[in-house]
Amino acid sequence: MPPSRFRRPLAALALSASALMLTGCFAAPANGPGGGTDRVSVAMLLPPRSGLSPFSDDAFKLSRWRTAETLVQLDEAGDARPMLATEWSRVDPRTWRFTLRDGVTFHDGTELTATHAADVLNRATVASPPPRILDGVELTARADGDNAVLVSTATADPLVPQRLSSPQLSLLAPAAYGPDGRVDPAGHGSGPFRLTAVQGTSGATLDRYDGYWGEPARVAGIDVTYVPDGTARAAALRTGTADVVEAIPPGQVPLLDPELVHEVPMPRTNTLYLNTDRGPFADPAVRAAAREAIDRAALVAGAYEGRADSASGLLGPALPWAADLRSDPAYARALAARPAPARVQGVPITLGTFTDRSELPETAVLLEQQLEAAGFVVTQDVREYAFIEADALDGAFDAFLLSRATVLDSGDPVAYMTSDFGCAGGFNISQLCAPGVQQALERAAGTDTGPARRAATMQAEAAVLATDAAIPLLHERVIQGESARVDGVARDPRERDLITSGTTVGATP
Repeated sequence: MPPSRFRRPLAALALSASALMLTGCFAAPANGPGGGTDRVSVAMLLPPRSGLSPFSDDAFKLSRWRTAETLVQLDEAGDARPMLATEWSRVDPRTWRFTLRDGVTFHDGTELTATHAADVLNRATVASPPPRILDGVELTARADGDNAVLVSTATADPLVPQRLSSPQLSLLAPAAYGPDGRVDPAGHGSGPFRLTAVQGTSGATLDRYDGYWGEPARVAGIDVTYVPDGTARAAALRTGTADVVEAIPPGQVPLLDPELVHEVPMPRTNTLYLNTDRGPFADPAVRAAAREAIDRAALVAGAYEGRADSASGLLGPALPWAADLRSDPAYARALAARPAPARVQGVPITLGTFTDRSELPETAVLLEQQLEAAGFVVTQDVREYAFIEADALDGAFDAFLLSRATVLDSGDPVAYMTSDFGCAGGFNISQLCAPGVQQALERAAGTDTGPARRAATMQAEAAVLATDAAIPLLHERVIQGESARVDGVARDPRERDLITSGTTVGATP
């Protein structure tokens, strides 16, 4: 009997057990009469990695809770729209002027000023590590009068407004920034929800901020619990112990009421990064052998139960223009220049990944089988992300399996490519520094937004793929759970928005 016939009954047992364990983990959903007195409970995938520092990936939690805000936000198309800045203009090729919104106060009562906004942006440039959105960008900011900020870059940058939309460039009150470089977001944001309590890696509590400059929140607050285990998150939705659940594993979806599950393509690619600096994959022909060993359809069917899209490149269906541009003859020529695969009988490699996304360990098992069928001898190292990220960035693995958001920061994929594949990239797991790739990235980065930039972006993708430093496997989908008693939750492919001012909670039907 195939193993798949056992999977769902076992999952159902695990789901019941997880539900029992979770009963005491979540705040009990409020079933009040409405009118802004209810609270929304959220089960999130990953706990904070950097104490909720806005300069780290934790900033996306602050954004999804609508407690910290940026000068600019992105609309569904990825275009820049006002937030804490109401308008902006280009003063010269290297300088932009942003006019601040009047009447903005932080949660501690202090007012937003141009001097402070400039100070925060300058702090971000010297943070360690710096926000990914600033990889390869020399940015400085200064106040221009009382209500405007001038942002300058060392070279002309058409994406400055989009860069300032990154949650890692959120503005917090002056008191949030300590002399030792630490940043405390609790009680120091500007959004409709005030972060009132941080329970380390177990959860957080937020209350409505009545002094918010925009539309006031319709719920009284947010109760967050971090639940890395995917079965437990699904159980939280099924049992009603959470109103909103992040990242439901595909294997759990058949066990849930389909009316509670919402799925959209997202700009996130499951990619196998190969170490180009040392070890077996320093040889391009050995990297080619790994590429040829991969059966993407088997990964999608096995680990994701068909709820993902096979990858033809780094960018997936969430960016529909990417597929059409792969028909460019120059794109095909770049890929045709790849070397022939080497014979790899008995070549040992280490494969790393993390447990926080439940599909990755299963994908790694399938990858191990495919690579070993091609002649590699695979040793896996699987840990929680917080305990493996530093080793991955240091190049400790021959191969690393990562679920990577491709437009997370600016709404533009060039920033992600520069971070992951540029010579000075802050997230360069492949340890890649190839002149052709660097030139393509710089050309794309310097091109104005629009069709020309998209074409240059795809040429950069082709240059990366030609090195086999990264093997794109599949494109994930957002699988988000929402209880029947919650409404107005954001379904954001870029994972910036979740609970909004318009989110409401009512009694269970």
